Amino acid sequence: MAYTTIRTETASGVRSIWLARPEAYNTITLALREELADAIDVANWDPDVHVILLRAEGPAFCAGYGLDWSTAAQASESTAEPRVPQEEVRGDVPAVEPPAPADGPEGRAVGTRSAMTGPGETGQSGTPSVGAGAGQAASSAPARDQRVWDSVGDLRMISLFVDTYMKLWYSSKPTIAAVNGWCIGGGTDMVLCADVIIAADDAVFGYPPSRVWGTPTTAMWVYRMGLEQAKRYLLTGDEISAEEAARIGLILESVPADDLQEHAFAFASRMAQVPTNQLVMLKLLCNQTVENMGMSSSRLVGSLFDGIARHTQEGLDFVARAGQVGFREAVRERDDPFGDYGSGPRSRRAQ
Repeated sequence: MAYTTIRTETASGVRSIWLARPEAYNTITLALREELADAIDVANWDPDVHVILLRAEGPAFCAGYGLDWSTAAQASESTAEPRVPQEEVRGDVPAVEPPAPADGPEGRAVGTRSAMTGPGETGQSGTPSVGAGAGQAASSAPARDQRVWDSVGDLRMISLFVDTYMKLWYSSKPTIAAVNGWCIGGGTDMVLCADVIIAADDAVFGYPPSRVWGTPTTAMWVYRMGLEQAKRYLLTGDEISAEEAARIGLILESVPADDLQEHAFAFASRMAQVPTNQLVMLKLLCNQTVENMGMSSSRLVGSLFDGIARHTQEGLDFVARAGQVGFREAVRERDDPFGDYGSGPRSRRAQ
């Protein structure tokens, strides 16, 4: 596969997978999902690779889901909710150059993922649409304005992304993430599936959509930092500095930003000196403990609730508000009371 959103390189037994959409804050797109999945699979089958290192070009590791394709998805979805007329969310979100980070400092993109499913009919954006089932003839399908949200279709769609992120977890070889800048919303769904996370001291983590319009789909928070800390940050959506993330166990450590890439690669290279069979067994031994705690059940609930959260009355009102005042202003209104992410100075950190 020829890659356009990532690039790879191999040295000292380490396969580096670089997220390569720096101008768009490495936001998640359909192409990035497909290419990341392929790159992880290829690395796992390469006998010269012992460790996978996930890295990112530019000022942000991953600022969530991309605005461009997700707003197109919203435009192809209709809802039966009378309080949210569809015309309010069609074509009113201004184009942003560069593309705005969907979950990032400006908030989560309007319409993210809500119009796509898994295998099925193809919608206006070139992705499967929710309305009719995969085997339902177009001629017998109800009119679009009569359709309601399909929770099963939504789960099938989001599982395509979740399954890619979980490749970092289920990879037979260890996966390490080197995080710089923003890593929020969907970016955390991805990165928290890695085995070890090292961050620059200016990195920022968080899940702002927990305030309205989303839940963590991979549901790794409790398993990484415990019940109390997971509740503290998910029930507020507060941002987390790299130093605090290391203190509470969300990540392994934070290092000076200028040293991040060299430090992370040195750690990965050290690990790569261990025979692959030992790495595979020891990773599986650790992961199996978490699996036995019910991780797969948590992930299923998180993925289901994410779709539900985007279709609560508050979620629909948020979409309508974004259609009226613009997506950036809507998320500013959401985050202003908290004074973080795009609504506060980056020196200000939730503690």
